[in-house]
Amino acid sequence: MGAPAATYDDLQAEIGRRFPALSRQLQTIARFALERPQDLALDTVAAAATKAQVQPSAMVRFAQALGYDGYSDMQRIFRDRLVQRSASYRDRIASLRRTHPPALSRPKAVLHDFVADSIAHLSHLEEHVAPERLESAVKLLARANHIHVLAQRRAFPVACYLAYAIAQLELPVSLLDGVGGMLREQARALKAGDVLLAVSFRNYSPEVIELAAECFRRGITVIVITDSPVSPLAQSATVAFDLGDASDRPFRSLVEPLCLAQALVVSVGHELAEQASAPRRARRR
Repeated sequence: MGAPAATYDDLQAEIGRRFPALSRQLQTIARFALERPQDLALDTVAAAATKAQVQPSAMVRFAQALGYDGYSDMQRIFRDRLVQRSASYRDRIASLRRTHPPALSRPKAVLHDFVADSIAHLSHLEEHVAPERLESAVKLLARANHIHVLAQRRAFPVACYLAYAIAQLELPVSLLDGVGGMLREQARALKAGDVLLAVSFRNYSPEVIELAAECFRRGITVIVITDSPVSPLAQSATVAFDLGDASDRPFRSLVEPLCLAQALVVSVGHELAEQASAPRRARRR
């Protein structure tokens, strides 16, 4: 094994690469580390293990599996990340909630709570999505022969928006909705040169995971929106957006993936306009 990752971005990539080969317990720690890096940065090994619901010795084994001497050695990477970032809205809101917990029984308080959580998610989105992934996904979508959008359950509204908005760009697009149990039959329409845009969050939809993997094996471009670098959907991606979701809420926000979906669609519109204007600029020369 070579030297362990020296930056958080490298560590994140290394965890994603090693995830399938890890034991189930170490996979639990991997998800915890990626979803709650601030806890890894600040907590003792015992406190972090309690939150991850594992033994402290398992936290040490996880660090050693990634090439570090121990937990403290790995923890320095998470602490460096925390120092480099200014306090996010999520951190500020979390602090506010600890001192002034909302009365969740009142509709006004419920609304306030969801608004605060959505602001935190949007702040997280902007700092978490790599610009090069956005640019790559936009070019792939703009050049696709046909775009197929796939999601189920909680993620289905995101797919519906994407299919509607892409159609407004006058691009060929299909929503794989699986009505009548016809999902696999709909997926057979995908061909070389097409793009599958798949969305799924924990608990992941098995049909979405399976069809994305099948398309990836067939050499079809797969762009995914999911919640973690170790999501099973991310393993089948040409380009993956792993948004993260450290929220303990039973109702997770859709603000973040919908905002990303809007950014993708509008950016594809700009890319198409650039492609259309390029021949005119060439003729003027």
